[in-house]
Amino acid sequence: MELILLEKIKNLGSLGEVVNVRSGYGRNYLLPQNKAVRATDSNRAEFEARRAELEQKQSDELARAESRAVRLQDMSVIIAKRAGTEGKLFGSVSAADIADAVTAAGVNLARQEALLPEGPLRMVGDYEVALQLHSDVDAKVKVTVVAED
Repeated sequence: MELILLEKIKNLGSLGEVVNVRSGYGRNYLLPQNKAVRATDSNRAEFEARRAELEQKQSDELARAESRAVRLQDMSVIIAKRAGTEGKLFGSVSAADIADAVTAAGVNLARQEALLPEGPLRMVGDYEVALQLHSDVDAKVKVTVVAED
């Protein structure tokens, strides 16, 4: 399936690139999320007419992500959860919990931006969590998981 990308997508391409993707990825993710349009002649002409607007939008999003990364640079959050005597949590700390804690500390963060490649945090301790704020902007935040009293 040939698509024209309407924004930069990590590991796929940048704005305006015509890419060939599997039809399921295109139909189920890129098209519904308005990240791409089908590469027809009419869509190509429409894209070229809107190119400046889309490039401005992309640069604005990049600037917002970079400013959030600066504010997150030295941030640390504390999350209290019930835990057993050996430090194992009853439950876990998920990306949503981290996003809520960072948002409560003053910087908006979506659940999808917190990356936990090894799964949720299940022990009391200090962790460094990677954040992907934009396809070009990564940040880290220190998360301390403590036992509730």
